[in-house]
Amino acid sequence: MDQLLDGPFWIALGVLTLGAMARGQATYWIARVVTEQALARTHPVEGWRAGVHDWLQGEGPQRGREAIEKWGLVMIPLCYLTIGFQTLVIAAAGMLRIRWLLFTLVQVPGALAWGLIYATIGFAVWGAALAAIAGSPLALAGVVAILLVVGTTMVLAHRRKQDRTRS
Repeated sequence: MDQLLDGPFWIALGVLTLGAMARGQATYWIARVVTEQALARTHPVEGWRAGVHDWLQGEGPQRGREAIEKWGLVMIPLCYLTIGFQTLVIAAAGMLRIRWLLFTLVQVPGALAWGLIYATIGFAVWGAALAAIAGSPLALAGVVAILLVVGTTMVLAHRRKQDRTRS
């Protein structure tokens, strides 16, 4: 048993789980504090505060809030199994002012599952993808092209959204 616990897998699992916990706590507290302070008392019009304020009032955190209201606290650990929706649910938990201890307790299984996935399957997939890209200039060019298309699409969609809100 001692040899099993000494392996790098357990270190990776621990670091990844703690990282997921820290990210979740940061998201929870930012949403909770900003909701309490900014949404209740102010409406910044420029800078990062305006961006956070607008994001918290947007449809993303609202979807997270609706999921928690519909399914309950089980959404918090389950959100760790998603990409993107995780931040929305955790921010909604902060906005809903779910008690910190309760949030932390229900967060643990999700963070542990996230750490387990990335310590096993996740690193294997990333390693295989990086090995394939590193060995093929054509694959590298394809990944760069995909990233450029996705990035350009996101920037253009954001600009269109800003233009609609200004009109």
